[in-house]
Amino acid sequence: MTPEHFDILIVGAGLSGIGAAVQLKQNCPGRGFAILEGREALGGTWDLFRYPGIRSDSDMYTLGYAFRPWTEKKSIADGATILKYIADTARDHDIDRHIRYSHRVKQASWSSADTRWTIDIDKGPQREPVQITCNFLYVCSGYYNYEHGYTPDFPGTGRFSGRIVHPQKWTADVDYAGKRVVVIGSGATAVTLVPSMADKAAHVTMLQRSPTYVVSRPAEDKLAGWLNRHLPSGLAYGITRWKNVLLGMAFFRLSKRQPERVRKMIIEGVKKAVGPDCDVDKHFTPSYKPWDQRLCLVPNADLFKAIRKGKASVVTDHIETFTEKGIRLRSGQELEADVIVTATGLDLLALGGIDIVVDGKAVVMNKTMSYKGMMLAGVPNLAYVIGYTNASWTLKADLTGDYLCRLLNSMAKQGFRQCTPRLTDPSVTEESWIDFSSGYIQRSLDKFPTQGNKKPWRLHQNYALDLVTLRFGPVNDGTMVFSKGY
Repeated sequence: MTPEHFDILIVGAGLSGIGAAVQLKQNCPGRGFAILEGREALGGTWDLFRYPGIRSDSDMYTLGYAFRPWTEKKSIADGATILKYIADTARDHDIDRHIRYSHRVKQASWSSADTRWTIDIDKGPQREPVQITCNFLYVCSGYYNYEHGYTPDFPGTGRFSGRIVHPQKWTADVDYAGKRVVVIGSGATAVTLVPSMADKAAHVTMLQRSPTYVVSRPAEDKLAGWLNRHLPSGLAYGITRWKNVLLGMAFFRLSKRQPERVRKMIIEGVKKAVGPDCDVDKHFTPSYKPWDQRLCLVPNADLFKAIRKGKASVVTDHIETFTEKGIRLRSGQELEADVIVTATGLDLLALGGIDIVVDGKAVVMNKTMSYKGMMLAGVPNLAYVIGYTNASWTLKADLTGDYLCRLLNSMAKQGFRQCTPRLTDPSVTEESWIDFSSGYIQRSLDKFPTQGNKKPWRLHQNYALDLVTLRFGPVNDGTMVFSKGY
């Protein structure tokens, strides 16, 4: 039987995949496409995570799509509202009918002789093997493992008499009302969980090995509210979006140029918000510089308010072992708990864990180089989405979609069937795929492509620079090689 064929296959029906589908419909009319989603619902991250307080850690005026204004009051939005935004986008742009649910992509094999990809899929609960072919593959599956998160091998977990849960595996039956809770971690998930659980729990302790920079921000953008009342929604959204982009870029640049000044500013803000009874130097003053790791955002200082009210506390120490009653720390202190939440991070995956094969040869991710942060050296007709670490994910996703549409239209106009980034410049040297000291990044460096020391092989964490390159730069840049096939 001849496999079903599409011009373009999108992998993933989350924030990136739905946005990509809309861009293709708008900018590449007439192109046949389908979205392959491994799960049984759209939404990706915003459908998967169900833990208390799940919300964005970026403002929705930049995490939202460029083509669809964010009109809700809250700039820092909860997961359910974001999921509705994605679902409404899919419905309003007639994307729903293009989604194939329970289609888990296992392998993608490129044939230069046929100038097409053959996609091997496990379909449905019985994991029926299915093949679909396409001319171009667009992977919008994010960069972490949806099957499980990362949990260190803590000693003694089997002894603990209470419940241990990872946020990625949160279910409705997790009962913490009136109970003592310990949340292990200090990243975005932990600082979300602690204040969200504090109202119902007897007490919540955030146990961290080392501090993270935590910044408070209003949940609602007052300027956006004023603009929405006085201007058309699209114009108001565009102004707010660019305001937030430019402020974010300015703060990042200031952090890199004057790290001590920014450190002092952040720490002073924490001291003012959390009150005199918390040891800010110990619990909220990291050893690294601002933006060496991603900053944590808390809306309306909710974490600090919970600590100030005595509903939550922070302990900075190392775990020696789990016990029957809780956790014993290296200092000898024991934290008694009924529920322990391991907010210890994500397990990262490049291209959703898909095995990529080009003309019979497997592509080893850490042996190839990223082109413009969205394609791979030597791999034809494949693009992927990786967002920014210092700004909203969707800013880069939108630009990647823009570039892909320009690329596809240029190829169609000239009759090309294949495009391949080729690394032929001997002066390009390899660097790690991302310059970030966060544990979840460092654990995963060997799973991802490298980047180069100069364009177009360098992964820029700069929206304005990428805007010039991806939206307005030439498609035929001397590095991309085009062919009409055999």
